Amino acid sequence: MTVRAKKHLGQHFLTDKNICRKIATQYGAHQECKRVLEIGPGMGALTEFLLENGGQEVSVMDVDTESIAYLKTHFPALEGRIFEADFLRVKLENFMGEEPFAVVGNFPYNISSQILFKCLDYRDQIPEIMGMFQKEVAERVAEKPGSKTYGILSVLLQAFYEISYCFTVDEHVFNPPPKVKSGVIRCVRNERKHLPCNEKLFIQVVKMSFNQRRKTIRNSLKVLLKGGTLEHPLMSERPEKLSVEQFIELTFAVEKVLEQATPST
Repeated sequence: MTVRAKKHLGQHFLTDKNICRKIATQYGAHQECKRVLEIGPGMGALTEFLLENGGQEVSVMDVDTESIAYLKTHFPALEGRIFEADFLRVKLENFMGEEPFAVVGNFPYNISSQILFKCLDYRDQIPEIMGMFQKEVAERVAEKPGSKTYGILSVLLQAFYEISYCFTVDEHVFNPPPKVKSGVIRCVRNERKHLPCNEKLFIQVVKMSFNQRRKTIRNSLKVLLKGGTLEHPLMSERPEKLSVEQFIELTFAVEKVLEQATPST
């Protein structure tokens, strides 16, 4: 029994066992987290090696009914921890409870950024993310300020995770081969429980700044400032130049302008 890769699910099954082993061994049980949720396991190429890491409780989640049937047949050790569900749509606490768990996987490229945003929503419960992405996405997430690939995803993930680019994977080790190279990254939770600024406003500032990344931040944030004026050195920069800390500083400054623009009741 095999599983047919489905284009609409973005499936590209990893066939190189050495790479699967490499991903599984570079997963580090950050903060001594011993529970792992693998997203999109397919036929269990990576699952096999995650199970070899002693002392870890491995669960898997996939929307593909065919993959679920395969896993139930070939991985009896996962009984009760094979979930047929859409990671992006479910409440993860209904499957993983309230305890911490890591997210690992060879993620479908068409939803990989959305997977990271969902992990951000559960950042207090997810101390580590280890996975394979389209190389361009992996590089963007791990990139530092000053690069053209540094963007919204970079800033928001790096606000709460330390990110390292682990290695690149060529196209030929997948079935079917994708048209692009892949990259593996590891994200481990930093010590920042919350941002010191208004987090919703921080996200707004970051997204609006990068929505017009060729312009200075002054031009990008005009609408957000609601007619207010903000004189700050960072307003003359382009967004790719700013670190997480500088976006936090900018958010504080924007918040003060908005407070002054809002009449007290």
